[in-house]
Amino acid sequence: MELESQRGCRAVAAHLPHALHILDRFHIRALQSKAIDEVRRTEVAKLHRHGQSPLLSKTRWALLKNRSNWTRNQRSRMRDLLATNLAAVKTFLYVEAFQHFWTYSSDTWAAKFLRGWCADVMRSKIQPLKQVARTLRSHQPLLLNYFRAKKQITSGAVEGMNNKIRSVLKKSYGFRTDRILQIALYHALGDLPEPALTHEFF
Repeated sequence: MELESQRGCRAVAAHLPHALHILDRFHIRALQSKAIDEVRRTEVAKLHRHGQSPLLSKTRWALLKNRSNWTRNQRSRMRDLLATNLAAVKTFLYVEAFQHFWTYSSDTWAAKFLRGWCADVMRSKIQPLKQVARTLRSHQPLLLNYFRAKKQITSGAVEGMNNKIRSVLKKSYGFRTDRILQIALYHALGDLPEPALTHEFF
């Protein structure tokens, strides 16, 4: 399991060697959520084989949310579930505990917390989460850059731009030339008026 931005890491290092490359909470949460979902699916199948399938029914979105964002029904459903020893619940609690990482101001203390969290996870038997811990360890310098940048830089703007680009490509059903694609992206991302052409982009 690897961060989706790993190719981006290599591109930044190659073309912008002096840039401060940051992996922020968006990427890490996505990686952790993938682990939660993998553990949950595996456990649902196991429980189903033993006739206990209702235990994790209708819990997917609650497990992928922060506890503070649960609806009333989700809080009620999770109250009893949190008292169980299910691997999906343990994974959720590990991920929830990790959120404290983002509260630090010092990269030194953040690094200490990260090492402790990864060590705890590696002692567990939850393989998808252990792979997350290995990935975080290997990307520790990029994670700590978030704090060295005083937590002022996130990937939110870049992710928003990527979503707009995907939207343009999806709406187009394919451009006949790269030039037309370039014009469409300029106008969509810059909110510019469309040129007088024989067709509309959207």
